[in-house]
Amino acid sequence: MNIERLREFCLSLPGATEDIKWEDHLCFSVGDKMFVVSSMHEGFTASFKVTPEQAEELTASPGIIPTPYMARYHWVLVQQPDRLTDEEWETYVRQSYEMIKSKLSKKLQKELNLL
Repeated sequence: MNIERLREFCLSLPGATEDIKWEDHLCFSVGDKMFVVSSMHEGFTASFKVTPEQAEELTASPGIIPTPYMARYHWVLVQQPDRLTDEEWETYVRQSYEMIKSKLSKKLQKELNLL
């Protein structure tokens, strides 16, 4: 996975938007709620939300750590992108998107044509 492929995949999800936060982080959101945060500097890294069990499992392997300031919400930071296959990346990103989308109000989901 690389930033271009991640961007293409994230923006293919219904209602997904992108913006830059904290000067150098490319953030992908649905309904103004982030589901992926990626570095824009050299050395691609990315964070996304997972289940508590997945957070424990993923952070037990080298190259994946709890995301600083977000770990309590079960976000992981993939520091070595090749630790996951492209299929795994897409699975985790889609799952993060779905988890965040499910927390949006039904009214907002309807406004965004997500229902």
